[in-house]
Amino acid sequence: MIDVVALGEVMLRFDPGEGRIRTARSFQVWEGGGEYNVVRGLRRCFGLRTAVVTALADNAVGRLVEDLVLQGGVDTSLIRWIPDDGIGRTARNGLNFVERGYGIRGALGVSDRAHTAVSQLRKGDVDWDAVFSAGVRWFHTGGIFAGLSDTTPDVADEAMAAARRHRVTVSYDPNYRPSLWAGRGGADAAREVDLRLARHADVIVGALGLAGTYPGQARVGADEVEDALAEVAGLLPEAKVLATTLREVPSAGVNDWSSAGWCAESGFVTGPRMPALHVLDRIGSGDAFAAGLIHGLLSDTGLERALAYGTAHGALTMTTPGDVSMATLAEVEALIAGGSAHVSR
Repeated sequence: MIDVVALGEVMLRFDPGEGRIRTARSFQVWEGGGEYNVVRGLRRCFGLRTAVVTALADNAVGRLVEDLVLQGGVDTSLIRWIPDDGIGRTARNGLNFVERGYGIRGALGVSDRAHTAVSQLRKGDVDWDAVFSAGVRWFHTGGIFAGLSDTTPDVADEAMAAARRHRVTVSYDPNYRPSLWAGRGGADAAREVDLRLARHADVIVGALGLAGTYPGQARVGADEVEDALAEVAGLLPEAKVLATTLREVPSAGVNDWSSAGWCAESGFVTGPRMPALHVLDRIGSGDAFAAGLIHGLLSDTGLERALAYGTAHGALTMTTPGDVSMATLAEVEALIAGGSAHVSR
């Protein structure tokens, strides 16, 4: 039985380590993807049984992605395999080149993901009633998947509606990527899709992404977060929980890191503050936050504790390379309890 299902793209991430993409001669290869990273973290750190709904071109690259997903413990039985034409003319697998940044040089992502197999999913391709009738407890998707093509918002809409019919808790992360919407309506089109899909969700992760009139417009100060979440709650009256990470970036290697949330029962709540957090690789930290939050909410810990799980898990994920979490639950709980970086032996 699967506890949590995600819908999203899984790409190969090429990491030049401490170097630059444009001068690299070798890369470390990982798997990653906004929605996938959440269920991967829930499986490896928090011990939940998870699966990903995606599509891959059936070739050696696709099978490498599958192997990496299997190593992460995520169920692959819901992957749709698309026949390979030999050169990727009709369907291909996504690639993501990411350099971490250092000091005054920010992280850089160069994605190569147009016309991928998963971007061609259409409404009706997945039997969602079959997926959710087997005891699934939670479904997660987000704005990255929705932004892949003109058909993926309909797939997400269909999946979220089916999850609600089966009384499965639904979470959505707006997760705006300008590159996905360039030439397709930009931020205005992304916001229209986000609001359409977020209305199906019980939990909105990255809720500050819906503040303002278009994604990325609002630059919310610490003293404005409560009002901004109240604004989002007014847009989405059916949402039960709103949550967001809070990050200040003095440099690529040092971030101030925290979180906040809202629910009807507790009102506005803040997570633990982690100032001057040293960062090795920030990519995937928001997804790790989502995983910890979902773990806490599924465990009925209350919103404040769920925010603590998310904040600590996200912080630990920033200390290791790659998109995906390498943290253990014991490490997360020790950090929540005030643990330090002293050697354990």
